[in-house]
Amino acid sequence: MTRKSWTSPLVLLLLLTALLTGVTACSTATSPSAQNPGPGVTTAKGETSPQPKLAKSLNLFIWSEYIPTSVLEAFEKEYGVKVNISTYSSNEEMFAKLAVHSSGYDLAVASDYMIDLMRKQDLMEKLDYENISNIKNIGPEFLKRAADPDGAFSVPYMWGNVVIAINKDKVSTPVSHYRDLLKPEFKDSLVVLDDSRSMIGIANQMQGKSLNETDPAVLEKSKEFLRQLLPNIKAFDSDSPKTLLVTGEVAAGIVYGAEASLARQENPSILTVIPAEGMELWQDNFVIPKGSPNKLTAETFINFVLRPDISAEISSHYPYANPNLAAHELIDKEILQDPAVYPPKSELEKGEYMVDIGNAVKLYDRIWSEIKLE
Repeated sequence: MTRKSWTSPLVLLLLLTALLTGVTACSTATSPSAQNPGPGVTTAKGETSPQPKLAKSLNLFIWSEYIPTSVLEAFEKEYGVKVNISTYSSNEEMFAKLAVHSSGYDLAVASDYMIDLMRKQDLMEKLDYENISNIKNIGPEFLKRAADPDGAFSVPYMWGNVVIAINKDKVSTPVSHYRDLLKPEFKDSLVVLDDSRSMIGIANQMQGKSLNETDPAVLEKSKEFLRQLLPNIKAFDSDSPKTLLVTGEVAAGIVYGAEASLARQENPSILTVIPAEGMELWQDNFVIPKGSPNKLTAETFINFVLRPDISAEISSHYPYANPNLAAHELIDKEILQDPAVYPPKSELEKGEYMVDIGNAVKLYDRIWSEIKLE
């Protein structure tokens, strides 16, 4: 008698179920979404499901020498996303490009006063803070500022100041005010910021006026102060003014506090002077340009940068003042105690932040263009 070969419907169903389960598991293990998921979303049942996968690349628009390659490489290693960097030399340049083609960038860095203008021009996407949980690491004094009262569009990145840096081996005359740099001893020996708002604002301060002055009469006088300063200016440089200080090609400069600090690390002869007129203060922030094609990826990058270890890594390369208080425990004490980077509270109270000055910016632009052409 020959054995009859057969399988019951129940067995067939069990075999088919097992086969499908195995195929699904293999697919999940090798799919791009599993390899490169976005931040998880917690459901009502307490389960975590992945958001849509992150983009393969992220286009970041930022100042030069402002974020170390090591951080970009760490993000790519952890998330599989390559960060492409484009740089600008002023907030105005950044604004002009975003106003024309904001969707060409996924993420940008902008100073407070420019965020105010971008908000009014509807050039930014609202942030989803479910993807930026590390915002908790930022000090409350840096959040929800006048430029973005609800904190809907911006996340603090770094903050800082503008100071006078001098080479003590090359400067014999006392320097405590911006006005002191008008002296003939400084002929062709200064590096200053290539920034209309900063330099005209400083000329305003020379008169005892506001950094944000809009009175045409005051601004015309500021123009005359800058004309007097011109013979002493060897270079306009906002990107890396420390270079000329380190090499000794200039005797002094009007530079960012962090640049003065970096210059001193390489050349101990560099000293920092906090101007008696009061410092310009600033805060730079991450924003997502309107129409960004990779908003989730941009928010994931912001959250990554706000990790204490990553934020401290940035400060070790570029020691601007860091609003990430959780990162302070990991930052070199020498940086935290450097008055060029973290000025005394009494000096901070005398400082002033830029604000949006409306149509007066056209007068600033005209004055700056005329000065640069002389």
